[in-house]
Amino acid sequence: MAQVSRSDRLRELEVFARVVAEGGFSPAARTLGLTPSAVSKLVARLEQRLGTRLVTRSTRRTTITAEGAALHERTVRILQDLQEAEEIASGGGTPSGRVRISTSASYMTHVMAPLLAGLLAAYPRIQIEIDQTDRVVDLVADRTDIAIRAGGLDDSSLFSRALGSSPLCLVASPGYLARAGMPGSLAELAGHERLGFAYRRRVEGWSMSSKGDTIAAGGRLRISDGEGLRHLALAGIGVARLAAFTVRADIEAGRLVPLFPDLRNSEPEAFSAVYVGRGGILPIRVRAVIDYLARHGRVD
Repeated sequence: MAQVSRSDRLRELEVFARVVAEGGFSPAARTLGLTPSAVSKLVARLEQRLGTRLVTRSTRRTTITAEGAALHERTVRILQDLQEAEEIASGGGTPSGRVRISTSASYMTHVMAPLLAGLLAAYPRIQIEIDQTDRVVDLVADRTDIAIRAGGLDDSSLFSRALGSSPLCLVASPGYLARAGMPGSLAELAGHERLGFAYRRRVEGWSMSSKGDTIAAGGRLRISDGEGLRHLALAGIGVARLAAFTVRADIEAGRLVPLFPDLRNSEPEAFSAVYVGRGGILPIRVRAVIDYLARHGRVD
């Protein structure tokens, strides 16, 4: 067998890692600027050299084998170490450059805004660009480095870092309750103005107990983000269900009143910093911001 150069071996590993990260040969080819056949040949050459099957291919999906998973784990570490070595050599290992973050208005207002001064002070060569939206963005298409998301992670090609979890609670303003009355039971909520979101949620309605009681959410007024929903509740328009970390100060100040505080309003909502990390590789600037958020930006 012909001798394979170290650069060719590294290229094979890089392409293999990208195939795993992107979930297939065609998407990997698009991000690498290669043809699918070129990507397939490089992976096949790696498999032939190692004498084992790394991925199984079908018309619908590409699946990594157990041997491929073991190699991928080591490959990610190798490529990560190589990138860090190059960054240290070129910039002294100091995180620098722009980091684009997509976050909800609620997380931005109650968690991220108070810690941004400390983040910028800790990393003076990093620039932060924030896209404030509750919609689920396509990180690749929108060129977003980090997205702060609530709930589960549906896209298996993405990675995530936990930012804690927050209970959900029903709240209304004292003015609204004086006008509409305090509901004495979950059933009575049907007669109240229930504020909801103007976009499709993973779980429609308010799951209110371990018994599976669900109340339809969203009456005559809906809005596109959680912070806007909070302001509607503060304005006395109706009842809202919001993450506890967004209304804690309002409840303590008496601006909002919790309804059924002894009733667990569904499972706590998990928050995560989601990122692409092609092939497991993260630029040092992105990793620095994710690490900072994991330390200081937890919702719990």
